[in-house]
This record gives sequence, C-alpha cells and structure tokens, in this order.
Amino acid sequence: MNLSEIAGSATGKEGVVWTLEGSTDLNANLVRFEAGGGVGEHVNEEVDVLILGVSGSGLVGVDGEEHTVANGGMVFVPRGARRYTRAVSDDFVYLSVHRRRGPLRIGG
Repeated sequence: MNLSEIAGSATGKEGVVWTLEGSTDLNANLVRFEAGGGVGEHVNEEVDVLILGVSGSGLVGVDGEEHTVANGGMVFVPRGARRYTRAVSDDFVYLSVHRRRGPLRIGG
C-alpha cells in the first residue's frame, strides 16, 4: 500500500480519505485538508494517537505546543491532551493511528 498514491488521488477531498480495514486492534486513518482546514481543538480521553505526515505541511497542537508536521514527520499525542490539527499547505495529508475505538469521522 502506498499512502502517497492514495493522498495524490484524494486531491479536492477533505477529511478521512482512507481507513484501515480488517484490524480488530488498530484504527488508522489517512486524513487530508486544504490550507486553513483541520480538526478543531479538543480533548480525547480515550486513546494515545500517533500522527505521521504523508504530504504537504501542517501544524499539530498538543497542550499548547505547536509542532510542524510534513512528509515523514511524526507527533505523539497522549490521551487526555488538548489537541488540534491545521493545514498550512493546500495538500496536508497525515496518517492518524491509535488503538481501535470506532471509526474516525472527519469532514464529509
């Protein structure tokens, strides 16, 4: 599976553009936003999350600290942290991975 190819084919779409199927233990979602878009600040009390940059660039806020994420960059977001994502480039795509808790619903 080539995440860059999936990201490239999702031009113009926002939100979750791919979801891992078949795992009973992990959720993995490929998420895409245009510049300025993203997931608003919130606290998730359920799971730790890894965010891995696939294309473009964006920001991941974790408890008041902003981290730049681009291709190959990774941020760990601990359970209970205040968090958000925001696209800086017009094609910010990242992989979000965490213990299964149900499907991620972002965008339409």
